[in-house]
Amino acid sequence: MTAVRTTAAAALTATLGLAAACWVVSVWQMTGMDMGVATRLGSFAFFTAVWVAMMAAMMLPGAAPAVARAARAGGVRAVPLFAGSYLAVWALAGAVVFAAYQPHGTAAAGAVTIAAGAYEFTPLKRHFRRRCREAAGSGFGFGLCCAGSSAGLMAMLVVLGVMSVGWMAAIAVLVTAQKLLLPRAALDVPLALAIVAFRVLITVGPSSVPGIAPPM
Repeated sequence: MTAVRTTAAAALTATLGLAAACWVVSVWQMTGMDMGVATRLGSFAFFTAVWVAMMAAMMLPGAAPAVARAARAGGVRAVPLFAGSYLAVWALAGAVVFAAYQPHGTAAAGAVTIAAGAYEFTPLKRHFRRRCREAAGSGFGFGLCCAGSSAGLMAMLVVLGVMSVGWMAAIAVLVTAQKLLLPRAALDVPLALAIVAFRVLITVGPSSVPGIAPPM
């Protein structure tokens, strides 16, 4: 039993350490890239490197309990496979983002934001969020559930400033909180309503939204 606890603690420490290192790498890679809604992604190779570091930084803290469970169930050898397949889901999501993304305006950002707010109210969101908190059989399956749970919030990141450290940090906090905290209407409903209201601010006064417009 002591050995199992030690393995789980080591996996948890390694996961959080990797996430911290990826935050440093992400900030370094993204410096000078943020142009708000007018951000360009660069080459596929460059974007992939940035995106994978971003996803490791943002998603691994919330996945740490699942990684610890994998370590307790399968030992230390199970951890790299679980974490790697989990991040592979987010790498695939990055390929979709690269294929679909174009520099855009605040109207498009507002439309995606209101869709993201509406998604927070859907049964599909609740289903994926519940599955994301349950024991996962594989990192890939866990990643699919967490991607489904975080789809709206991540879409907001992409349209508001995909290379913005500020938006990355804000979305990371929300995603991690939703992974670790039990769903509560007292918290979840105001968040969804705030996202919808934020869309109005984007449309009416985009200049008042930090980082959404290209710097002059």
